[in-house]
Amino acid sequence: MDKDSVLIHILKSKGTPTLLGGDLPFRVINDNKYISPLSAEGEVREENLPTVDQAIHTALSGENKTVILIGSEGSGKTTTVEKLVVDWAKGVHLQNFEYVFHFRFKDLNACEDALSLETLIQRCHHYFPPQSIHLVLQKPEDVLFVFDGLNECKYSLDPSVLTLCCHPTQAVSVDCLVASLLHRSLLKGAAVVLATRPTANLKFLSGSQVKVLGFLKPQRKAFVNCFFTDAAAANKALMHMERSLGFYDFCTSPRFCWTVCSVYKPLIDSGGKLPETLSQLFVDILVGLIQTLWLSQAEGTELVLALGRMASHCSVEQHLSCTKAQMYSFGFQQFLTSVDTFLRVDGEMESDTCVLSFHSQLIQEFILALSFFLGKMTYTSAEKILKKHEDGTKFLDVFLSGLSEPTQRRPLEKFLGDFNPDRVKDFKQWFKSSSEEALQGYNADEHYRCFRLLHQAQNESLVKEIINSSARIGLSYGSLTLQDCVPWSYVVTCLGGTKSLNLYNTKNLTEEMAEVLAPAMSLSLKIVLQRSFLSTGAVPHLASALNRGITTELDLSYSRLGDEKFKILCTGLRDCKIQELCLQSCNLTEESCEDLVSVLTSGTSQLCLLVMSFNKIGDQGFAKLCDALHSPHCKLQELKLDGCDLTEASMKVFSAALRSGQSELKKVILARNTMDDSGVEALCVSLQHPLCKLQSLNLYTCQLTGACCSHLKEALMSEYCTLSELELSVNDLGQEGALLLCQALRRPGCPLEKLGLTRCELTRPVFEELGSVLKSGTSQLKSLSVGLNKVGDQGVKHLWDAVAHPSCLLEELDVEMTQLTNACVEDLCTAIRASKTLKKLEMRNNSLTDASIPALVQVMQDSHGMQEMNLKYNDFSEDLFEMLDKCTKIIY
Repeated sequence: MDKDSVLIHILKSKGTPTLLGGDLPFRVINDNKYISPLSAEGEVREENLPTVDQAIHTALSGENKTVILIGSEGSGKTTTVEKLVVDWAKGVHLQNFEYVFHFRFKDLNACEDALSLETLIQRCHHYFPPQSIHLVLQKPEDVLFVFDGLNECKYSLDPSVLTLCCHPTQAVSVDCLVASLLHRSLLKGAAVVLATRPTANLKFLSGSQVKVLGFLKPQRKAFVNCFFTDAAAANKALMHMERSLGFYDFCTSPRFCWTVCSVYKPLIDSGGKLPETLSQLFVDILVGLIQTLWLSQAEGTELVLALGRMASHCSVEQHLSCTKAQMYSFGFQQFLTSVDTFLRVDGEMESDTCVLSFHSQLIQEFILALSFFLGKMTYTSAEKILKKHEDGTKFLDVFLSGLSEPTQRRPLEKFLGDFNPDRVKDFKQWFKSSSEEALQGYNADEHYRCFRLLHQAQNESLVKEIINSSARIGLSYGSLTLQDCVPWSYVVTCLGGTKSLNLYNTKNLTEEMAEVLAPAMSLSLKIVLQRSFLSTGAVPHLASALNRGITTELDLSYSRLGDEKFKILCTGLRDCKIQELCLQSCNLTEESCEDLVSVLTSGTSQLCLLVMSFNKIGDQGFAKLCDALHSPHCKLQELKLDGCDLTEASMKVFSAALRSGQSELKKVILARNTMDDSGVEALCVSLQHPLCKLQSLNLYTCQLTGACCSHLKEALMSEYCTLSELELSVNDLGQEGALLLCQALRRPGCPLEKLGLTRCELTRPVFEELGSVLKSGTSQLKSLSVGLNKVGDQGVKHLWDAVAHPSCLLEELDVEMTQLTNACVEDLCTAIRASKTLKKLEMRNNSLTDASIPALVQVMQDSHGMQEMNLKYNDFSEDLFEMLDKCTKIIY
């Protein structure tokens, strides 16, 4: 096969580049400007993605000899397959093939007569000598067929409705011939590379599918540097493209990148302003196209309206192209010589068989939006046009929003005349009412849509008008994509800030997303990234936003942050306004504690609340944090270390920090650590010290016994003890230990107001003593939890009697699962009626029955002080639910 003839055939001039159609493949290849698009199989990950060229070569080297390239419009498929043929002809790649035949489906569509494979090759590759055909047929494994544009194929390749042929001399229809090649009944053993957009025919084909992603950021950089000869201009163009357009999916399209650079170049050369939004870009594109035609305003308007009718037809009917007869019905008669400026023309314009189509979905939708505002009929509303085209458009509302603003449409009005003011007003009214309704709801996707339209409008006053106090912009935006981040950040910036930036459950906060969101982060009082995954590249942008911003609260709980990323985050935490930092379950270890110490002792840190729960920092990590408590710069007041693998070994160090005179700690949670009684003993030394400021201590399930209670008693008896809250639940304190605590509670001046003794193996004598303490007149207890202690009605009766006593100050009482029955109801009701302080009563998981309900409902309705009684999981039947519903203060 004469490879020079193949090169001449594939690289011969085929038209000229157009602003919308992009550069021509043969020019890209001839000028050595080809950059291979990236590809992917399965889930897309940006690291180490192969190029399409590499994917094709890999697939062809395997057993499956059919390779299907699938990509969106303008993703580089056509240029890639033509480059494939050129490389083969130049001896660069695929030299295991002796013969390569390249076909375009738009050419095959024109073949109406029956053809054999031999005839098809001769017709489409006239340079191939007829006498060599038999060589092709003898060794099919030496043959590669390249088909481009399967999505343009006008017939079905369903083998169940076609009679496939198996002999290369058999004359059949083109659809049967192509299907026979692709389904391997004809020339079995030959290899096939097929390029297409997503299309229904794909379901009939088997082979290695290669997803054509197009250009990601590195490829766009290489492309722009190749397009602009001046490095400064290239850098300016690239930075602006990435900032204003790089977040759109279609920015991966090489054709779109070429169009953008073609718009940017004259603007950069002349010092003009580059377009900030997608709408502004297409305004510049259309102005440039109209200027080349030298049309009057009236003619320009008629042309755009005709294009609008075509765009509407293609959108509603889901057609990619139109016939010449259809073009006449749209009103193109006087513009047929000009349409190739806006449309792709397949075939000769003079022929009735030629078809015309928009170069991209984007220009089709922009024209549709533009024609709406140029139309003179008043009965068409924005809502109707959006409803009519909702299945066939993606950016119509975006373009309508951009064009509705005077500053954005003014360049077009110079050439097309003023927009219809009634339609502009109608769109603005629809936009305002639909946005306000959407923003009062909980559908995040509807919020994103509103933000996108506001971003396109580029009107700060409109943002403040639409996003009012009733807008629920604090709901979770964890499903944000990069495309959504830009408008959201723009909106927050226009508003001057937000109370909460809620990114709960963001699956992958990438570096690009964080970079775009950084301005919004810096203007947010609270940032929620709970259960989110932050890429390593995203963390520096978060740190920078904290450093220069107003954020006072950051929630990273369950974010799997890890030590490495946390170290980066600390560069921002050392000098920022953060007061509350939640790092629960962030996979942090002892290593991160060193970084935390540098934050807490920086002299600029304002951190008051730190949550480190469920990070395995251990005793050594905690000891490092205790060093920070000795610093006069540390402002920490609340520390949560639930489940941090701590033992009694670190409690002496912690106790020393508490009484150092520098520590400001008032609340500490040490729950779910193996403290043991000796750990409590060490802490109690500080609780009796005049320099210790601790007011709340949580030792829930710390493997304590009654032996620790003597130390706690001693601490609570101290005149220097400031502890007002003590949580000891789920520890085996037993009767002896609890009675020791009761002795401390009797001390006049004992500061304890809240005590947790749930599931502490308490007995009836303990409840009797607690009742006596509550009636003593010296106890300050306002909240008492004694649930899950099996004392029954007789045990809890002591508490009911205490509640009824005028000296009792209890406001909250928890007696869940204490084996209560209906027998307690009379004493309970008496207590509620007599109490002047009780507000909340927890009685879940007991054995009350329907017989108790009338009395309980009545006493709760009569009581002015009681706010809530929880009766869930008692033995009530559904028959009495209606009666319980009469009292809203009862939860059942």
